[in-house]
Amino acid sequence: MSVVTTKPDAVPAGEEPPDTGERHRLTSLTGLAALSLDAMASVAYGPEAIVLVLAAAAHGLGFTLPVTLAIAVLLAVLVASYRQVIAAFPDGGGSYAVAKAHLGPRTSLVAAASLVLDYVLNVAVAVTAGVAALTSAFPALYDDRLGLCLAVLVLITAVNLRGIVESARAFIVPTAVFVGSILALIVVGLFRSEPVSTATAAGHASALADDATTVGALLLLKAFASGCSALTGVEAIANAVPSFRVPRVKRAQRAEVALGAVLGVMLIGLSVLISRFHLQPVQGVTVLAQLADASLGHNWAFYVVQFATMILLALSANTSFGGLPVLLKLLARDNYLPHVFALKADRQVHRHGVLALYTVSCALLVFSGGDTNTLVPLFAIGVFVGFTIAQTGMVLHWRLQRGPGWRGKAALNGFGGLLTGVSAVVVTATKFEEGAWLIVITLPLLVVAFRTVHRAYARIGERLGLGRIPDVPHRDRSVVIVPVSSISRLTSEALTAATSLGDEVRAVTVSHSDPEDRAALYALELAWAEWDPGVPLVRLDCERRSLGRPIAAYVRAVGAAEPGARVTVLIPETEPERLWQRLLQNQRGAVVAHAVRRETDAVICRLRFRLP
Repeated sequence: MSVVTTKPDAVPAGEEPPDTGERHRLTSLTGLAALSLDAMASVAYGPEAIVLVLAAAAHGLGFTLPVTLAIAVLLAVLVASYRQVIAAFPDGGGSYAVAKAHLGPRTSLVAAASLVLDYVLNVAVAVTAGVAALTSAFPALYDDRLGLCLAVLVLITAVNLRGIVESARAFIVPTAVFVGSILALIVVGLFRSEPVSTATAAGHASALADDATTVGALLLLKAFASGCSALTGVEAIANAVPSFRVPRVKRAQRAEVALGAVLGVMLIGLSVLISRFHLQPVQGVTVLAQLADASLGHNWAFYVVQFATMILLALSANTSFGGLPVLLKLLARDNYLPHVFALKADRQVHRHGVLALYTVSCALLVFSGGDTNTLVPLFAIGVFVGFTIAQTGMVLHWRLQRGPGWRGKAALNGFGGLLTGVSAVVVTATKFEEGAWLIVITLPLLVVAFRTVHRAYARIGERLGLGRIPDVPHRDRSVVIVPVSSISRLTSEALTAATSLGDEVRAVTVSHSDPEDRAALYALELAWAEWDPGVPLVRLDCERRSLGRPIAAYVRAVGAAEPGARVTVLIPETEPERLWQRLLQNQRGAVVAHAVRRETDAVICRLRFRLP
């Protein structure tokens, strides 16, 4: 036995080395821009979610900062945990990879399904929230919000089809402007003893409950769970480690820590200002808008914050486009999704994953009519499930590794898993009637779909004998059948190729009872006899106006007459010079190929003859 291998030619001196694809991967900075927009933008609705819950209780707003600090502690736990996940699972996948290694295939599929739901819903929520901010500034556009949502989605998809690095470069400036404006808002607000302006909230009805209750543990727990929506997107970097440049682990870890630090500072800073200015929620005005008004005044700086928030909310869908295709690749590699999702195009793009996310997100936007409130109740449940599974799996990981300080690391992950598990239960229970029941149904359906695909691949692998040494190849007698309708250069090329492929070649032509067809057949037989190519011409009579079925029936007859022979049907076709000229072809080859493939086991070979 001999194995032939080839080596790439050495790079001549003075020439650039071959492209390994690294320039199409992320640095720590571009990774932060490409994969953290979801988490960054969550500061626009995370603190507001806390305030709206606490507003139901008398003096409840005074607990905004303690609840936010609890969320910040959970954020620190999650960042530390996912930093370890990045090191332990450098191939990406986040909670799916952790669960697959330590919790079994079923739990890993639950984690994967929760991540898929989170990523898809994040796109829909981000786009609708961004467009909602735009229509708030320009009310005349409100009736066109669905069209605007779809336009934004097309734009983000087009950027990501050019590569994740291209999307990161495009989003660095909006991310920097947003983070800079929020930090400026916080710093300036800390030096003010009272709001500089309240013009934004003037004239709007208060959102405080008329029948205010007392602050209890359940209310605080609900506020904590609602505020945890600000943590969505923390896992995206761990899911997309393969998208980073070498050294991938270190770059991804730096991006994860930077994300945690910036997000934590913004959440705590905004919460401090909410308590400092004694803000109350009002209808039609976001808490972030009130903070910008109180801290910076109702001037150009206020509008910079608003427009930066609007743009980043819309673009935060890019987190899903960076993380979901990598997750789909891992699922496809493990035979839980069609293998086409594992293919990469140029610029390191998982094109099929990007297009699948675009298609499902389009359907969600059309279903919701571009309304954020229809989608928000479904959001964040999936990510809490993924968080909990990842934390639990990492506890088992540390128990198996038993490295230095493993008990402390396991305790940290266990504490985080407890918090996120409680949050998942609370959010699901409180939002069940508002639409969370859809997630409860969809999650197991996705798991069933994954397992169905896996079983199908297992059956295919068993029939192909994958993993087993096959029989030694041997030569069988080969019969090549060539459908023809006329004599031309294409016919000559087809017979030449067929003679090279098989031991015996037969040309076949279909004859119908129509007098015109009979005359054409007679002319073909006379021309064939005069040409004398050394290949017999077999006439297949057919009463019906059919082309593929007579040929398929003849192929079956040849196979039955010579059981040991390999039958090949070689279909000659022309390939026009220009794309539009393909519309001029009669598609006879496609008709024959379809019939032979459906009705026989013959090998189909389609010979493309390029027209000069």
